[in-house]
Amino acid sequence: MGAVGVLTAGGDCPGLNAAIRGVVTRVGADGVVVVGVENGWAGLMDGRTAILTRDDVRGVLSRGGTILGTSRRDPYVHGDGLASVAATLDRAGIDRLIVIGGDGSLRTAARLQEEGVKIVGVPKTIDNDISGTDVSIGFHTAVQIVVDALDRLTTTAESHNRVLVVEVMGRTAGWIAAYAGLAGGAEAILVPEVEGDYEGLAARIKARHRETHDYSVVVVAEGAAGPAGDVASSGTDIYGFERIGGVGPAAAIRLEELTGFEARPVILGHLQRGGSPTAFDRVLGARFGIAAAELALAGESGVMVGLHGDEIAPVSLEEACREPRLLPPERLAEAAWFFA
Repeated sequence: MGAVGVLTAGGDCPGLNAAIRGVVTRVGADGVVVVGVENGWAGLMDGRTAILTRDDVRGVLSRGGTILGTSRRDPYVHGDGLASVAATLDRAGIDRLIVIGGDGSLRTAARLQEEGVKIVGVPKTIDNDISGTDVSIGFHTAVQIVVDALDRLTTTAESHNRVLVVEVMGRTAGWIAAYAGLAGGAEAILVPEVEGDYEGLAARIKARHRETHDYSVVVVAEGAAGPAGDVASSGTDIYGFERIGGVGPAAAIRLEELTGFEARPVILGHLQRGGSPTAFDRVLGARFGIAAAELALAGESGVMVGLHGDEIAPVSLEEACREPRLLPPERLAEAAWFFA
């Protein structure tokens, strides 16, 4: 039996180290070598690997980010697919690879699996938009970070009689916006799944300021449509991926015009990715890591571990990559009972 490789790819999030620790601990218990791949797919393309032991993952549980590093390079976008990584897999003796990643990384993993690489996936993304699992590593911590920010922003909004528009992550799905907005007492939540009604929102804010409170906090996902009906973008990054974001400032300007109240935008950005994971994400990461390790040791391939209720079970990578897991309209409807 060859080595089990593990890598973290795409955007980082809290809880990744818990998953790495779970993989290393469980695989090592069977006497099998674990090879860590540095900097995601880039490390697999460039031959950057190192053997991981139990000692290497001691004390990492509470750390944010990933001890393995990550990048946005992709062998099918920035290389020649399987040919870009085959030499590293062979040299490191990796015959099974655990990929801890989001939707893009898991799609890449699925393509490699189709070309013969044995792959087990672990879902991680603060956006919580991966199909085949009720929740992904990093989501709960990101929500808590946003709620903490909303608690602080609410006090300054109240002090200055302002409308604060808080832009949070969520390119295609509004999970963070909906959960954080509900927990943080937002007056409105704007998400990619539902067309925003800025005129209606402005009327509601004016009524709120006139009748009850003279401040409001609005939470908007970065992928939500702006006042002009389009998704804000600032071109592409150095890897060729579109930069989504900027709807917050546009929404604040429009709401100020419609309401006559001072409106200020706040973009939380990468604050949502950083810091120590919550207890939930530590436990979820550990459980996902153990489950992925056991599937790899059993010779399974082309699957991803997913949380269903309180149980972890494998789903096919094909199912996980089929389409984004969007926010159900019922979740937003539940939060809307408090928009008054």
